[in-house]
Amino acid sequence: MNDYIVWFNQVLRVAIQLYFEQECEYTSLAEVKPPANGWMEEKTGVQQITFQERTVVMLALMPHVCPQALDIFFVQNKNFDRQYTEFGGWKGLSHGGFLPTGETASFIIAGEDVEKRKSVVSMFQKDHWFYGRNILRLEGANEGEPFLSGQLRVSEEFLSRVMLDKEYKPDYNIGFPAKRITTALEWEDMVVDYQVASELDEICTWIESGKIIMDDWGLSRFLKAGYRSLFYGPPGTGKTLAATLLGKRNGMDVYRVDLSMIVSKYIGETEKNLARVFDLAENRNWILFFDEADALFGKRTSTNTSNDRHANQEVAYLLQRIEDFPGIIILATNLRSNIDEAFSRRFQSVIYFPMPTEELRAELWRKMLPSDWLDWLDNDAEEVINMAAQTELSGGSIANVVRRCALYIVRSGTGQLDRTILKEALEKEKMKV
Repeated sequence: MNDYIVWFNQVLRVAIQLYFEQECEYTSLAEVKPPANGWMEEKTGVQQITFQERTVVMLALMPHVCPQALDIFFVQNKNFDRQYTEFGGWKGLSHGGFLPTGETASFIIAGEDVEKRKSVVSMFQKDHWFYGRNILRLEGANEGEPFLSGQLRVSEEFLSRVMLDKEYKPDYNIGFPAKRITTALEWEDMVVDYQVASELDEICTWIESGKIIMDDWGLSRFLKAGYRSLFYGPPGTGKTLAATLLGKRNGMDVYRVDLSMIVSKYIGETEKNLARVFDLAENRNWILFFDEADALFGKRTSTNTSNDRHANQEVAYLLQRIEDFPGIIILATNLRSNIDEAFSRRFQSVIYFPMPTEELRAELWRKMLPSDWLDWLDNDAEEVINMAAQTELSGGSIANVVRRCALYIVRSGTGQLDRTILKEALEKEKMKV
């Protein structure tokens, strides 16, 4: 990266010399050849990068890697006793250095050439790889102000790759009300019936082969991008686990959206909160998971009051964002009937997670009970498991029983599970239902 910093400093110096018609060893900015070490190609994942694109990427990075290089833009225009308008730039609240804008990029690349300025504007459109690969974008231009007056802001994802040499995993905060969820379990540990397993495999097939279906076969002309699925069924039947394992199996991060921080009583705030999540997730290899989705995606009501109208507007907005989202979205609810029918029609799959049968419950018990607890039972272990499986519980409830058994066993000091401990734990769990 040091080679690129040296190169950009040279580009900056030459741009200023040429603009102010000072003595310069170059007649054109393009003569300042960028390093050929492949660093930028590696960090961006783009192989064909133009001179102008390299310049903009480095300009966006400079406040983070070498802020003093931009101090030259603080020079005053003596004719008007103020900074040069063409330099652009913002002043941060805590950062004392120069923060570049689109105008800064235009000054370096285009100078006074209007046609080149147009090419700079085109780099900040949604069809450019700066946006598509979430490298950088212009933000903060107020309504009615020039487009290039927006701050040139590098994404946290790209900055993490450059500064930390690792992929960015956003933290849960008020600006991003979603949390990455993980599991230590593997795909083989999930216990569901054949129908559910088959439909989950279908989602995996889409993730693995969606590009072939949409691009190679040309179906993108007829099919919406992305995949949307509804998981519904009683609590504890594996909806969240299935979503998490779908991500783990396919190398995707799963982010569970916190609806308590999304929904707002103030008009328009719910849409803004959702927009932040969708915008950040749009070009990433993520699965968005909305748990207890009926709180946000519930049925629309008749518009008797202004509150009803705004609630319906929120649902309509959600419907549009979900339909346009190019990635994987999973909604989970206990009752399918609570979900607005307009959403249901747009799901590619609707998967019902039923309460496990006695056979599946026995399989859950076998997987969850540590072998150390059962060793002393010898041939009676299977009998104990079958006895436990007779009690109708969900997988989540069985996990609660196992936890309570663990506490009993630790307290007893035996390190062994017996029928008395198991029966007592089962009885307490049944009382909760």
